[in-house]
Amino acid sequence: MTTVLVYSDDRTTRAAVRLALGSTLPGVGPIDIVETATLPAVLKHLDAGTVDLAIFDGEATPAGGFGVAKQVKDEVEDAPPILLLVARPVDAWLATWSGADGIQPLPVDPVDLPRAAAALLAPVPAAV
Repeated sequence: MTTVLVYSDDRTTRAAVRLALGSTLPGVGPIDIVETATLPAVLKHLDAGTVDLAIFDGEATPAGGFGVAKQVKDEVEDAPPILLLVARPVDAWLATWSGADGIQPLPVDPVDLPRAAAALLAPVPAAV
């Protein structure tokens, strides 16, 4: 089963992500969603090595998703792909700086979010 970590201090954002993703992603199969509201919980799950995709809320406080993504990409060996939820399109540059593998707008789009998540989880075709 594929594990998706969702980090936000806002339970309504976490619930929106959970609802949008559902229990199965097209092309990926069943997923298990783990919700966290704090940076220590994020790091605990990532250190365990069981996370296949991390979705971080760029608006989370006190540790914002942009900074958490940067820290994870810099410090976690074999970090999973990170999808950042951003409230303002102008923050796309900050998402790039953080090392995020993808961005999605807030509020959560129930059609686009599962597509973006599945794309980051899909196996990369082997070079010929």
